[in-house]
Amino acid sequence: MIGLRNCLIYIIVVGVVGFVGGRFLPKRWFNYDAAPYKALPFENNGNVYRKLGIHRWQDRLPDMSRILPNVMPAKRITSHLSVEKAEIMVQETCIAEFIHVFLSVAGLALPFLWPGWGGICVFLVYFLLGNLPFILIQRFNRPKLRMLLEKCRKAEAAGQ
Repeated sequence: MIGLRNCLIYIIVVGVVGFVGGRFLPKRWFNYDAAPYKALPFENNGNVYRKLGIHRWQDRLPDMSRILPNVMPAKRITSHLSVEKAEIMVQETCIAEFIHVFLSVAGLALPFLWPGWGGICVFLVYFLLGNLPFILIQRFNRPKLRMLLEKCRKAEAAGQ
């Protein structure tokens, strides 16, 4: 049980570091039109993830913007969405993806904290349930938010 305890403490510490770090990373570092955040051809603007049913289950997972609304920007799309707000929403998907990839890589330490199958199982659960779904959600939502951002830019340019 010491191995499990060590893994859980590590997951909590790395999670807090990742969350706080994500809030302080400059948004300009995250270019949603470039790799690794730009949609890949096989993703078909995020539609490949629709086949996984992401549109049906994504709202059931924890969302830090709902848990800590004063710390994270809300992800509400309103009828009067500004270009600035839409840009922030797209960039937030990049930051969230980056942090979950970081957490996944950091999770590779778990089998060292609990050698053997226990650590491997904790890593697999941590990755498959705690990080991969959130990475896929960002990849699913970003192309749609990107298109919404372009509509906002066109509407703003037209003076609407």
